[in-house]
Amino acid sequence: MSAAARSSSSCFAQSYAEARDKFLAAVDAAGLDNEAHLHPLLGRDGERLAMDVVLQGPADAAGLLIISSACHGVEGFCGSGVQVALLQDDGWRAAVAASGLAVLYIHALNPHGFSWWRRVTQEGVDLNRNFHDFHAPLPANPGYDELAGFLVPPHWPPTAEDERHLRAYAERHGERALQAAITGGQYAHELGLFYGGRAPTWSHQTLRHVLQAHGQRCARLAWIDLHTGLGPSGHGERIFAGHDDPAALARARAWWGPEVTAITEGSSSSAPLQGLMWNAALEECPQASYTGIALEYGTLPLEAMILALRADHWLEAHPEAAPAQAQAIKRQIRDAFYVDEEGWKASILAQAFDAAHQALQGLANTSALQGRSKT
Repeated sequence: MSAAARSSSSCFAQSYAEARDKFLAAVDAAGLDNEAHLHPLLGRDGERLAMDVVLQGPADAAGLLIISSACHGVEGFCGSGVQVALLQDDGWRAAVAASGLAVLYIHALNPHGFSWWRRVTQEGVDLNRNFHDFHAPLPANPGYDELAGFLVPPHWPPTAEDERHLRAYAERHGERALQAAITGGQYAHELGLFYGGRAPTWSHQTLRHVLQAHGQRCARLAWIDLHTGLGPSGHGERIFAGHDDPAALARARAWWGPEVTAITEGSSSSAPLQGLMWNAALEECPQASYTGIALEYGTLPLEAMILALRADHWLEAHPEAAPAQAQAIKRQIRDAFYVDEEGWKASILAQAFDAAHQALQGLANTSALQGRSKT
């Protein structure tokens, strides 16, 4: 069955537990084996949590494509649906088999955040700001320091005075500077937004083990990390995920098109970030030529998305909040990172299938070019 013909209800879920059940069912139906890295805590409904890892193709394939979901917990509703749809698709599975390459599905990098409808891990850490050498000094973010008390005030909702301070910062420094101060990563405010932590999280350590086990035999490594939150609703921005390397960026644009954006160029909807997860691919798989993107699907306007995050962080600091307010805040953050509408989900699947096939072709073409260069 093609992705276009498939009802999205067969792929997407309403909870982490349902998403994991659908993923494991798709893995079983495809005749593949699941490698479950069990999380030490239970989920919101008392369910077992895990980072599930599935390899499709030869373990010693020269080219490996990673497709990962839920780096940011609640964003996993989208990413899990994409992974399930790919596993269920006869055409995709046949293309992988014919290529001689391998695909590694990493389901729920941050299963705790997925289950509890949070963007952060159980440690309160943004996983995609957590990849640092923690023996070295951590980056400073004076902009966030200035705004911390207004972003997550002691009361909710925020007052007009709280919002005035944020507007004043933007007027002094610009809207992009405000976005960078809030989202770029900070390491001083444990209950704050985009906190990068002071040690590797469980998800960080577990991902490194996965890369060590599955990524150290390939010559070419590609990665599509599935995200939501930035950009126009339903549009999948292909954001280059790599160092400031012109050759790697050129390769990404050759594979995924000239519309691939780059944070280093200022062409992305994302502000400059610190402690990014793909650093682990370069560090754990140094033998491989690496090419990666974050596939970032838009949901709400940036200000509304940030407001939902602010509310969630306030709620975490105030467990005494009234049940009705807590329930509204949790629904707000779920809806900020997952648009539960058929049209949005159909658009997500179409773009994801396109990007996955392009990655497979890019890996194959790179193999052919390398082969010719040796003759």
